[in-house]
Amino acid sequence: MSAATDSSGSAASRFAVTLIDLLDRVQYRRVSVDEQFDPVYALRYAAYRREDFVPVNSQEMTRDDYDDAANCYSFGVYIDDALVSSIRFHVVTPDNSTSPSRTIWPEILEPVLARGDSYIDPSRFTADHDASLAIPALPYLTLRIVAMACEHFAARYCISSVRSEHSAFYRRVFGSQQLGDERNWGELKFPVCLYAADVPVIRDRVADRFPFFMSTPEERAKLFDGLGKPVQAIAPTARMAHRLRLIETGAA
Repeated sequence: MSAATDSSGSAASRFAVTLIDLLDRVQYRRVSVDEQFDPVYALRYAAYRREDFVPVNSQEMTRDDYDDAANCYSFGVYIDDALVSSIRFHVVTPDNSTSPSRTIWPEILEPVLARGDSYIDPSRFTADHDASLAIPALPYLTLRIVAMACEHFAARYCISSVRSEHSAFYRRVFGSQQLGDERNWGELKFPVCLYAADVPVIRDRVADRFPFFMSTPEERAKLFDGLGKPVQAIAPTARMAHRLRLIETGAA
């Protein structure tokens, strides 16, 4: 191993340890489908208005019909009990094909469903401005929810509808490949590209490089099972899951 490679690996390891430590201060809370004025919707609005991406509205909320879909899950990410970011995703299957990205690229995503595959479709990834400046790793903490969803729902693909300037992150971290050209969607005033990661192919590689994405089955069940159950704040289990993986692989 070259000195450059060793240095790079050490930097990645230090980053992973830092993120796992930061997760000790994190909680994830699922948005109730009955709560029309959840703070997550206000966070979306503030984030989009900051860059003039959505029109002004009197409620100062950003919400759409996709939030009411039966296959929709929305989450707020809290650090020290303060809401810092949010994301939603749809679990898209041949039996439930509601998907914001399928609306934009039907000719690409409908054949995926036609051959019996499923995918996770994340959207509405927004963050508090001050928190995003103070915590550069906030995208990792937020997208951990999506990584857990891919595992829990045994999705074949994790797709990403992202602005072109953000695409390098998804290629580097998740090995995503571009599937669709730039297009516009809904009221958002910026174009997005379609990327996809083949979950069975990248799963172990991502877990080994970024162990903070790991989780236990118990955490995933609490987050994703039973949409009608009361909403809870869930503490991450990456540290425990990483230890279990080391034991299973004999690396502990």
